[in-house]
Amino acid sequence: MPKVGMEPIRRRSLVEAAISAIHARGSLDITIRDIAGRAGVSQGLAHHYFGSKDALIVSAMRHLLTDYGRQVRREIKDAATPRARVSAIIRASLGSEQFKPETVSVWLVFYVHAQESKDAHALLTVYASRLASNLTYNLRPLVGDRAPAVAEGIASLIDGLYIRKALGSLREGSDARMLVEDYVESQIVNRG
Repeated sequence: MPKVGMEPIRRRSLVEAAISAIHARGSLDITIRDIAGRAGVSQGLAHHYFGSKDALIVSAMRHLLTDYGRQVRREIKDAATPRARVSAIIRASLGSEQFKPETVSVWLVFYVHAQESKDAHALLTVYASRLASNLTYNLRPLVGDRAPAVAEGIASLIDGLYIRKALGSLREGSDARMLVEDYVESQIVNRG
């Protein structure tokens, strides 16, 4: 029987253990037993809290998305102009918290998982829609009707940089944020 008041602590521990296990394995080729062992709880308790491995994986995705959303809000809070808000979103997307090797590798696994899991796909769709909406809204005063296309370019660069980081092919010393910022500046200059 679970101890009263321990559920939120154990749920978080299991979610963090799932993220750690996925990163260590580089795939979803893990079991509830693997995750529970990392969290220091029984396999039965993990099933009790989540019901299935997929539900636990989706909870881990939701956890990363929540952390990301918190980071975006923190970065955007003091941004007074549309251009500053675009930069804030880029900083949040490619900042140290989101660009840690563990986070990057887990995100890539989640992208693959979303191809076969309706719940995971729904979460990534919400993430992509919010990112596009936030970028488009702030880009519109800067690039006019091209805002949706420029927002798509920014999102694609961010995703591409995650892939390069995960594969170890991002050139040493590259500043991922500056690469995206350079793209944004080129689009503003070429507003045409």
